[in-house]
Amino acid sequence: MTAYQSLCDVVSEIALITSTESVLGWDQETYMPEKALEHRARQLSYLTGKAHGLLTSKKTLKLMERAETEMPENPTQAANVRGLRRDIDKATKLPQKLVEEESEVTAMGKAAWAEARSKSDFAMFAPHLEKILGIARKKADLFGYEDEPYDALLDLYERGAKTREVAALFAKLRPQLAEIACEAVAKSKKVKPGVLKGRYPIEKQQILNREIAESLGFDFEAGRIDTTAHPFCTTLGPGDVRLTTRYDETDFLSSLFGVMHEAGHGLYEQGLPGLDYGLPSGSAASLGIHESQSRLWENHVGRSHTFWAKWLPRAKELFPHLKKVTLDAFMKEMLHSEFSFIRVEADEATYDLHILLRFGIERRLVKGELAVQDVPKVWNEEYRELFGMTPPDDRRGCLQDIHWSMGGLGYFATYTLGNLNAAQLFHAAKKQKKISNALEKCDYAPLLKWLRDNVHSQGGALLPQEIITQATGKPTDAKWHIAHLRERYVG
Repeated sequence: MTAYQSLCDVVSEIALITSTESVLGWDQETYMPEKALEHRARQLSYLTGKAHGLLTSKKTLKLMERAETEMPENPTQAANVRGLRRDIDKATKLPQKLVEEESEVTAMGKAAWAEARSKSDFAMFAPHLEKILGIARKKADLFGYEDEPYDALLDLYERGAKTREVAALFAKLRPQLAEIACEAVAKSKKVKPGVLKGRYPIEKQQILNREIAESLGFDFEAGRIDTTAHPFCTTLGPGDVRLTTRYDETDFLSSLFGVMHEAGHGLYEQGLPGLDYGLPSGSAASLGIHESQSRLWENHVGRSHTFWAKWLPRAKELFPHLKKVTLDAFMKEMLHSEFSFIRVEADEATYDLHILLRFGIERRLVKGELAVQDVPKVWNEEYRELFGMTPPDDRRGCLQDIHWSMGGLGYFATYTLGNLNAAQLFHAAKKQKKISNALEKCDYAPLLKWLRDNVHSQGGALLPQEIITQATGKPTDAKWHIAHLRERYVG
């Protein structure tokens, strides 16, 4: 057996542990009783420590060195060796005690966030955020960084990205996004709302959600949809991708677009090379690539006129009070744009402004320029500057997102990077007549195949920008996203 094969065996064992963690994490977010929290936190901490210890063991390090000496000629295997070296180097910089501490602190932090959010009381979550932030700073210092601690955290989610570059991109985009948002909101004020007003039973929403997810290509023999407070997608192992959503009986689109978004993530996970599970080549390239898939299906496909020309009649069958709603009236209300408090419910035209706010705040938190106790005040001030209104409470302000409670500092920028990538990939795919013709008939198989060939099958063997460049001919360029927003919302 070669050193590479032996190294893959170790990675396979680690993947068994981490996928077991994923099962426990999914259960915590869906069906776990409240009193199980402390034991669950210890379970997750134990497994996280075991996986970290195995990855950083002397045996694994020796196998890594041998694999590099006997570098495989196969380009995918060579990419795996380089990727595993990166993972091992990062892991060996973290003491196992810190890894276990982070797992336990974030497990408790997620529960504290959920309670604080339900009571709209940031002070309940603040001590947990202090601990999570302290761990994030320690990790950044141990990893090392070029300009600022946020660099080390951002790189965990978007390989190769630099904070200064993202900050410069967002600063350039901000006036264009603000202009588009204001014009879209003003245009929407001319549309009389209320066309979709009515009751949407959850069981019928579930029927529509599943039918649409299946039509996109999501494989329900290798996945399922469950209910949670904060929608997410997680992979529990090869052939097991879980989507979650939440329901509002007065708004079926909220849950539907949540499912389409998470199904986009799920399609990516189902399209990764299954035999390489646990290896870089069988893992997502980055969250900016992951998010490009969810936003592509949710927005570019799901909010299009052709999509609803097919699916509105089915919605009318399930929700009879929609029978008199014309496609034109439906589209105007569905594409209604307004400044709102909740990011996950924001329309396309205003969404990226939510991300710019979060990126700026968490960057300042990590740098130590913003104290945790001042987050609500600063959040509300910056929200007022961007949106012209102030969140009425913490639940609709700084407590609405789960990310910080999970230790996800450095995560938020990838949402807007995903939007840019989605627009660019969709533009490139539609250049193929077979794909554009199929989309007009709501046949999504050719588009999914193109994404499988150009994005999913690459896994993490390539850097995010290498994937975008190979698929579209150039690195990420914001012009396609801006053009898309102007065409759809400003006209």
